[in-house]
Amino acid sequence: MTFMKTIISATATLVASAAMVVADPALIYDLGGKFDKSFNEAAYEGAEKWKAETGGNYNEIELQNEAQREQALRRFAENGNNPIVMAGFSFASSLSEVAPDFPDTKFVIIDMVVDAPNVRSTVFKEQEGSYLVGMMAAMASESGTVGFVGGMDIPLIRRFACGYVLGVKSINSDATIIQNYTGTTYHAWNDPIKGGELTKAQIAQGADVVYHAAGGTGLGVLQAAADAGKLGIGVDKNQNHLQSGSVLTSMVKRVDVAVYNAFSQGAGLTTGFDVMGLSNGGVGYSMDSHNASLVSADMEAAVEAAKAKIIAGEIEIHDAMSDNSCPAS
Repeated sequence: MTFMKTIISATATLVASAAMVVADPALIYDLGGKFDKSFNEAAYEGAEKWKAETGGNYNEIELQNEAQREQALRRFAENGNNPIVMAGFSFASSLSEVAPDFPDTKFVIIDMVVDAPNVRSTVFKEQEGSYLVGMMAAMASESGTVGFVGGMDIPLIRRFACGYVLGVKSINSDATIIQNYTGTTYHAWNDPIKGGELTKAQIAQGADVVYHAAGGTGLGVLQAAADAGKLGIGVDKNQNHLQSGSVLTSMVKRVDVAVYNAFSQGAGLTTGFDVMGLSNGGVGYSMDSHNASLVSADMEAAVEAAKAKIIAGEIEIHDAMSDNSCPAS
């Protein structure tokens, strides 16, 4: 009888242990590569921070083509990974197909909204951070002409552009803002040569500060600006160090925090709409030793004052993604 009780107790312990097994989370990077020094790399850093703090493991994949989006989602879901985080708006259609097939799996999509009970849609108020760096661009510009280089020409990137334009105009209503996009396909995110060419063309037209929202393409923007003795503005990650002394600031978008938060909550994460802006540290601008000499105390004070007003609701920044327009353009 004692022997049987021991067997039953051992079996119960195994069952309980199995029930407490926590599935590893997974991260799928968008096209452009994990180490793009921008959006994807920010996602990676969030996952690595979670791993370092918890000792946990996660699975990941770098996509090579569009066809892999749904394949990767299904593979991770079938393997029991939970939650599964996607770094990029382009996963929306694939996620809409896959999420209903795995109701017990939590999914997180960054930069797009997918309405499903097991999906968290994390979006950012990029227009708020872009407004602040636009202010800085206008204050730093000597020519009164600044530039913007976007990656793929889509409403999301026009949100960056419009916020930037509004920020510039808040300082100099007569400023000229030259805007270009690197393409209409996913290759637009990983073409630093074209990014550099567009920047050189803008500089030839008088731009002395150029802001990019173009992923890996933006590396060419920052390089071209530095080579010409002009200023660049980075995006997503703090990119000030990439061309030290030539990057005025970076519009930081905390994709790393979005990934870290999702991994930390695990399979029990809350789903629904998740918005990250200035008020909760989701976006901002970067200051460090690499750009300290470029930003005066007066410039920083002006930006901080505007930041406080945006958070308080005293300044509202138009969201160009909602209607694809910009009142100051």
